[in-house]
Amino acid sequence: MRQIILASKSPRRKELLEQIGLTFTMIPACGEEHIHTDDPVEAVKELSMQKAREIGTQQTGDVLIIGADTIVAHEGRILGKPSDPQDAAAMLAMLQGGTHSVFTGVTLLCGPDGSRTSVTFAEETKVSFYPMSDEEISWYASTGEPLDKAGAYGIQGLAAVFIRGIEGDYQNVVGLPVARIYQEMRQRGWTDADRTV
Repeated sequence: MRQIILASKSPRRKELLEQIGLTFTMIPACGEEHIHTDDPVEAVKELSMQKAREIGTQQTGDVLIIGADTIVAHEGRILGKPSDPQDAAAMLAMLQGGTHSVFTGVTLLCGPDGSRTSVTFAEETKVSFYPMSDEEISWYASTGEPLDKAGAYGIQGLAAVFIRGIEGDYQNVVGLPVARIYQEMRQRGWTDADRTV
């Protein structure tokens, strides 16, 4: 049985992979991240590749490594994780009342040591916010929830009350497009024949 490794410590990604029945180990990538582009699609693909390859160099044998990174982009500007509540409030002020994109880049690195193949892709979901008052922004930023999330909000948390709608994969916004991951694995024969991944 091929070992599956999630190159992340994200509890949200862990829950999403468990939801589709995967048995896996979590080994978070901790190397310094480098982005060489302002294009959000290329940026998340690059970051996911860095994570998968970092863990790949540490493994021997037949493995499937899943590297992923999520960013929010508003009017072409990449929004990462806020540095503090004030930064979170500034991001939320930009996002409120409008529509932005959430991109998750995924790299699947699969096979025995020395002959692994990989596929990298990015999934986009558009998210629309209701208008938020200054008081609502200040309150949400002060809860601490936005601080470890790209774009300063968690769609599956307290921010749910501000979401007008989404276009695309909801799980992608949470942090991992599990349906697309399964389909990519299935196309390449990286799943068991009886559908269990």
